[in-house]
Parts: sequence; structure tokens; C-alpha cells
Amino acid sequence: MEYDESLLMQRVDGVKLAKEAEYGQPMTLHCAQCNTVLGDSVGVCGEIQSMDAIMCLRVTSDVVISDAMESGRKGDMVDCIYSSLKCRGCRCAVGKVIHSAPLRLAMIRSLFLLYKANISCYILNTSSMVEASTLTFDLKPLRQNIKEARQQFEAQLDQMSHVKSRLADRSVSSELVK
Repeated sequence: MEYDESLLMQRVDGVKLAKEAEYGQPMTLHCAQCNTVLGDSVGVCGEIQSMDAIMCLRVTSDVVISDAMESGRKGDMVDCIYSSLKCRGCRCAVGKVIHSAPLRLAMIRSLFLLYKANISCYILNTSSMVEASTLTFDLKPLRQNIKEARQQFEAQLDQMSHVKSRLADRSVSSELVK
């Protein structure tokens, strides 16, 4: 869906939207059934492709964690203890949170795993709603993020040094005029 002069219209060109949703694009995550906001891109920390799930550090209070714990008996969830996640708005299953897992899944314990099939994403920059299954939530490697941050800091340091030298030149000039 997209906002167009006070009308909310359906967008069906998922391929185009997937290309528009590049890494780091600000977006909100919604229940695909009732459009309740469940989280945002700030809380996303990756995706598990084998489970077709988005990993989130945090979600909104509209994600209800089931009191009942379940035990995984097959597939990726074998030997895991987890709770289901439901949308507060429509009670639809939207994911799970793993409480106990074998070593191979230790890195996703206590993270919110949202099923991509049950999530829609509202992309803020393009005002478009798209199915989460058309997007990838892989994050850049940490080393690449650190390298980019370092380059930005170095550029800012160079700019600040240039400004400082210009200010020093002005103060010397004004001293000479007096």
C-alpha cells in the first residue's frame, strides 16, 4: 500500500518494492492480518533464512508472548524450548522466542523471531507496504560497518581541523590589525 494524496492504495509490484527496500532502510514491521505495528528496523538484527524468520532484539507491546512453552521435535527447532508470539490485535501467530536451544542455535536464544510470511513492512522513505518475504534482512558484516564509521569520523576530523586552522588564521589576522 502507499499513501497518495489522502488515499491508501494497494501496491502489487513486490519486485520493485524489494529493490526499494535496501539495507538500513527505515521501516516498521506490521502484522500481515490486521496491520498492527509489531516492531521496526531499528530492532532488527538479521534473519534466519532456514526458518524464514526476522530476528529482532525488541518488539512492541502488541507482540504477546505465550505463557505456554513448547518443545521442538523436528526441523530446525529440534531440542528447543520456545514460546509462541501472537499479535495482540488479531491473535494471529507471528513468531516465536527460543528459551533453550542446542549450541548450534545459541546465538538466537531470547531473540524475537518473526515469521516473514506473517509480516508486512511499511517502508518509510517510499511510503510503501510490502510483504516481508520479498525483502532480505541480512546485515552488513560488523567489520564493514566499523570501516564505514571510521571513514566518516576521519572525514569529520579533517573538516574540523580545516575549520580550526581557518579560525586560527583569522585570530592571527585580527591581532595584526590591532
